[in-house]
Amino acid sequence: MSNSGNKRSVISIRRAYEEPSEQDGYRILVDRLWPRGRSKESLKLDQWARELAPSDELRKWFGHDPQRWEVFQQRYRSELAEAEKVQQMQLLLADAAGRPMTLVYGAKDEQHNQAVVLREVMSKLRPG
Repeated sequence: MSNSGNKRSVISIRRAYEEPSEQDGYRILVDRLWPRGRSKESLKLDQWARELAPSDELRKWFGHDPQRWEVFQQRYRSELAEAEKVQQMQLLLADAAGRPMTLVYGAKDEQHNQAVVLREVMSKLRPG
């Protein structure tokens, strides 16, 4: 898990297959599909924001191929720039009420996944 060390509340990312931590704060699943083999209780989620996950078309095209990472980021940022998605991200930030926030994802690749991009986009929206 990685996060920034500044004074405003942190947005972290964590794989769905890692145990939740007290420091996670407000936990949001950001996958379109439920993580295989994980129960609702084990994930300890506050919300499931499946609408913020990449579109099915983009997710299937990307296929977690690191060679497609740069283009994936550009396309995903374009999806996240839609007014409806910006509003949803702002609502999630408001719901977290300044607490630490953890974006939970299921991908095996910890560097090339949508939570990495979403954290960066949401960090720019977060007041502070």
